[in-house]
Amino acid sequence: MYRRAYALLVGLAVVMGGLAVTAAVALGKGLIDPEGFLGPSWLRLPLLVGSALLLDLLPRTLWQSRFKPGAMLAIAKNRLRTHWTRERWTLVVTGLVCFYVTYVSYRNLKSFLPLVMGTDKYDRSLHLVDRMLMFGHEPAVLLHDVLGTGISAYVLSYVYLWFLPLVPLALTAWLIWSRNITYGYWFATSQSIAWSLGTLSYYMLPTVGPGLQYVQIYTDLPDTPTKDLMDALWNQRQDVITEGLEGAVQSVAGFASLHCAITLLVALMVQFTLRNRIVKIAFWVNFGLTILATIYFGWHYIADDIAGIAIALIAFYVGGVASGQKFERHGLASHPTADSAKVPVLED
Repeated sequence: MYRRAYALLVGLAVVMGGLAVTAAVALGKGLIDPEGFLGPSWLRLPLLVGSALLLDLLPRTLWQSRFKPGAMLAIAKNRLRTHWTRERWTLVVTGLVCFYVTYVSYRNLKSFLPLVMGTDKYDRSLHLVDRMLMFGHEPAVLLHDVLGTGISAYVLSYVYLWFLPLVPLALTAWLIWSRNITYGYWFATSQSIAWSLGTLSYYMLPTVGPGLQYVQIYTDLPDTPTKDLMDALWNQRQDVITEGLEGAVQSVAGFASLHCAITLLVALMVQFTLRNRIVKIAFWVNFGLTILATIYFGWHYIADDIAGIAIALIAFYVGGVASGQKFERHGLASHPTADSAKVPVLED
């Protein structure tokens, strides 16, 4: 049963929304719906669902009807009746609305961070930890020496930027196409937990990251789209903090790495809920390359990535338990204990 996941999804959205509103009122600021992949969240999420619905119905209908117009309507109606049930619509609407509230609250609370906690309090400490772990060397410089600063910089840049569309696309896919309804609740709940814990981590250890605090380490890198993004985020941060720019968010916060958290969470969901081996390998490789990219470009310290991994594991497990998953004792496997509110799959 996934009632606990439903309650947790709604509860996190309420808490995160309440914190964002409270912080905004205390600071005399307004809440902002930040732009992102395909525009603002209120437009992006419904657009993704509509596109996915069309993508789900159209190819299936055309293929099964053998392009015979007379058979298309019956096939489409059958798919709507058997897959787009009330439970599926409840999952899609609840998952999207709760994620929207949680994510927008996260972005606003992240923007308020330097106004509440001050700026880059722990960068020096985490930088010293990095050097200690690397026996006096800079982790980024070691990667630059090993991987080079040519084509590898562009490859890692696009891997890093792939995260931007990955978040809404992955959420939409699991909400709409998960073969078991509990998998959709599992992923949506885990995502909300991860973004919430990430917000908490920012306030625990405010940093801006090595690439912005120690710019001289990264001067050998070429002008990649990732570098352009970093420059744009830093400039916008200065506009928000020092110039008091309204209608914009500052999006710089280092600890913990949610790039690592979310890409690991997606890899775990693929591992546990999908069957295609190639897809599993692809997402594990994506996670590994994302870790390299965070250090290579200076987005994060090593401690940031470790904390991000911990967040993913916590979110994944708690979301799984809340959605009714039963984890096997050995190996990367689990099974759901229910497919719907009325039809059990496996008994405990």
